[in-house]
Amino acid sequence: MRRLLSVLLAMLLTCATLVAPARADTAPEVTYDKYSLTVDGRRIVLQSAEFHYFRLPSQELWRDVLEKFKAAGFNAVSLYFSWAYHSPAPGVYDFSGVRDVDRLLRTAREAGLYVIARPGPYINAESTGGGFPAWLKTVPGRARSFEPGYREAYREWLHRINPIIARHQVKDGGPVILYNAENEYQVNTDAAYMQDIQDQARADGITVPITTNDCCDAGSWSSTWATGPGAVQIPGVDDYPQSFECADPGLWGPWGEGLTEKLRDDIPVFAAEYQAGAIDLGNAGYDRCRELTGPAFMKFFYKNNLIQTGATMFSYYMGYGGTNWGWLAQPNDVYTSYDYGAAITEARQLTPKYDEFKRQGYFLEAVAPIAKTDARTPSPAVPADAALTTVARANPDTGTQFVLVRHTDRAATSTDSTTLDWAAPDGRYQVPVQVKGRDAHVLVAGYDLGGQRLAVSTSSIMTHAAIGGRDVALLHGTAGAPGATVLRYASQPSVKVLEGAVRVAYSGGDLRLDYAHEGLARVLVSGGGRRPVLLLIGTDEEAARFWRASTAAGPVLVRGTELVRSATVRGDVVRLKADTAAGEVEVFAPPSVKRVEIGGPANQGGGQAATAGNGQAATPGGGQAATAGSGQAATPGAGQAAGGGDVPVTRTASGSLRGVTRAPAPAGLPALTGWRAHPEAPEAAPGFDDSRWKAADHTTTTSPHPPKTLPVLYADDYGFHNGNVWYRGHFTATGTETTIDLNAITGLRGNYLVWLNGRYLGSAAGGVEADSGDQWTPPNPDPGPGHFDVPAGALKPGADNVLAVLVANMGHNDDWIADDLRFKQPRGLVAASVGGTPIAWRIQGTAGLDKLRGPLSTGGLYGERTGWHLPKYQDKSWKDAAPSAALTPGVTWYRTSFELDLPKGQDVPIGLRFGGDPSPAYRVLIFLNGWNVGQYGADIGPQREFSLPAGLLNERGTNTLALAVTAEQPSAGPGPLGLFAYGNVRGGP
Repeated sequence: MRRLLSVLLAMLLTCATLVAPARADTAPEVTYDKYSLTVDGRRIVLQSAEFHYFRLPSQELWRDVLEKFKAAGFNAVSLYFSWAYHSPAPGVYDFSGVRDVDRLLRTAREAGLYVIARPGPYINAESTGGGFPAWLKTVPGRARSFEPGYREAYREWLHRINPIIARHQVKDGGPVILYNAENEYQVNTDAAYMQDIQDQARADGITVPITTNDCCDAGSWSSTWATGPGAVQIPGVDDYPQSFECADPGLWGPWGEGLTEKLRDDIPVFAAEYQAGAIDLGNAGYDRCRELTGPAFMKFFYKNNLIQTGATMFSYYMGYGGTNWGWLAQPNDVYTSYDYGAAITEARQLTPKYDEFKRQGYFLEAVAPIAKTDARTPSPAVPADAALTTVARANPDTGTQFVLVRHTDRAATSTDSTTLDWAAPDGRYQVPVQVKGRDAHVLVAGYDLGGQRLAVSTSSIMTHAAIGGRDVALLHGTAGAPGATVLRYASQPSVKVLEGAVRVAYSGGDLRLDYAHEGLARVLVSGGGRRPVLLLIGTDEEAARFWRASTAAGPVLVRGTELVRSATVRGDVVRLKADTAAGEVEVFAPPSVKRVEIGGPANQGGGQAATAGNGQAATPGGGQAATAGSGQAATPGAGQAAGGGDVPVTRTASGSLRGVTRAPAPAGLPALTGWRAHPEAPEAAPGFDDSRWKAADHTTTTSPHPPKTLPVLYADDYGFHNGNVWYRGHFTATGTETTIDLNAITGLRGNYLVWLNGRYLGSAAGGVEADSGDQWTPPNPDPGPGHFDVPAGALKPGADNVLAVLVANMGHNDDWIADDLRFKQPRGLVAASVGGTPIAWRIQGTAGLDKLRGPLSTGGLYGERTGWHLPKYQDKSWKDAAPSAALTPGVTWYRTSFELDLPKGQDVPIGLRFGGDPSPAYRVLIFLNGWNVGQYGADIGPQREFSLPAGLLNERGTNTLALAVTAEQPSAGPGPLGLFAYGNVRGGP
């Protein structure tokens, strides 16, 4: 409740200055031409990233991620809408709680982001069934086609989700500017189906342009849906040139260089999904995936797409990955964490990839001519060294040139320096440039930079703004590399080098600055017939320390802090909604601003302002404003540093306000003790009453996979779609049975355990890849039977014998090639034989729908069916035992509670870490306050740390942790376990 009230307060405080993408008092429209999108009359370069709300089951954290997107320079977010997440059964839909997409779209607008809406019906996303609800597996008719059974189902889904999307379009003051039909639909296609999706979208009120995304050919693009029946307005392409080999992060574009062609001459080039992370196929860990797709890759490939191809529509996959909580994961490619090596980690921490997105995103927002360019051949900038090459584009209206400088050999690792002979719009210039291996620069010439004329620069532009009657421009380059910037003036201006080593020369109207990119140089230029300009010239790393925020009084720049979410200016106070740690903060704001506050929903710290004026420095406290003497630096010390609230500041020679923020308070975390344990699996006992279970007696199935034995035992055919499923087979033994042959399909990494008359016989792997290794071949539904010998004395001849089988359903295959075989591959037992003796089967899975947590949180373990995972369950009769205690085959539950009292006004993401021996074959379902937040498999790795997101985690109060441990053999248990903090800052969402 505290977070909710503080969020509402922040909205009231900042609503006047939040820069939302559309206004309620107008009816903006979205148009496009061969260059770019135009929204409400303004051309934009679409800079979007993917966010999966269904992988972050905490509404309060949606805002955090979306605000971080905006702060990184993104102007849009791409949102899949998962059919499976909202529909537990035919005709049943839930858009409440963590599935409230109305709230999601409102939050996107409040964060200042446009939205690309992607409702499928198929989304893939490495999610179970590719986003299809599992009940669809039993619907007749090929999925992803116009066949009647599937058609009725997908129309119902679209009719539920489309109206929600429609009422959030830009014409109605919302954020939605594009609607994506289907997803990566280029094999086994059906044009009537594709057209019907679009027709229904229009009938449901969708008016924005309709797009789609084809996948995946890094050589020569040819879209299925660019022309002809089923064609969309703006077809796009997916590209993952770095592949998914995270174990070898030194790879460099093994799948091609990137986008190379336009799909149609009348539309912009649209990178509908461009690689910004990777699936961890080799279990190397997501940090290696982040390295594989890190800043070097981003600099080279993203800038190449911008200039070589002329793309102006980018959506990067992923911006934030999240968690495959519950049974959300598609089993063949991913595990619980869906961190994806993204710019923002699963625990919402910022990475060097985030910095590179920010450098590029700020540039695309600030330099408007980049949204409309034509190829310029030959390039006007010619390097003297053949090791380097240039590619150029120019705006046909302004003449502004954009030159990409890179190595001729894109895989080169050397650092090369040369001179560019540049025929720019304002003259011919010889300027130095240096390019490291696997790097690239976009340089600008002939640009009206605010009130200045930038003739040429070999520093990259990050951003610029008119602040307080002068221009402030932030330029950057590789540390140590030479740079030159030339500005045009009618007469010689006055130049003051405030910081750094900069050589200044003026001749024939050109003011030339030469320097090396080291630290942050500051140059103030005034006179010469133009308004003053403050040039901030730094390294790439120094540039990443800057944040830009819009206010009603104009933009402000902030140097330092961990994150700036927004800013407001009122009178002589600038108030930052920011995340802070101990360190320096510097604010570039109009001269009328003399005081700095850092506050916001989670960063209230007294609310007192600190003043920069002519007085002496004063310690904030007792309601007194803090002042700083002219030119006197505010230094950290007892009572002087601040985190939330007022920041003691001083006016610098650059005209900025500089101060120091204090460190966040430590976050103490308790040890996990007081565990209680209880064995499960009464279903294995021969006397267990299964009379209320469903009889598994079907003799036919709608599945395209025919059963190997009868009756049909496919779990989905009996309505059990997620998690573990129990089977009990009753048979009258003849006494001659010697073996039991079973065959189960579970998805990769799954298994099944077998008991005969209460005696444990062993386990077998049920996991099977969705195909035989080639993604274009049909899946193999037969992983091979499990043979179990009947122990002597285990049978009861002439009497009822019970075969009990626990099968783990790890999730459902995708439908990537739209052939129905992959997606509709069965789960559960697919064949069973006890020497030919007839068996009468019963089956039990999930007991019912958890309306709070949805259909994907729980499965069919006895403890789940009876509430052992829920926080209010009474476990006083359980014995004391730590999870590290020795395990016996079967299922054992552990429960404990712990108290948290995290500091108020701070963001401290918490995780759970497993220690112990990684070799035993056991699986652990992790329940936090009743929510299944993940699955740990000691022997299948690599994940040993699990995010416990705020909202599910009670940050100030009692939490209940429950573990369901399934062991295949006697072994040590999963321990020790402990809590840890991923980070700690003042502020937060």
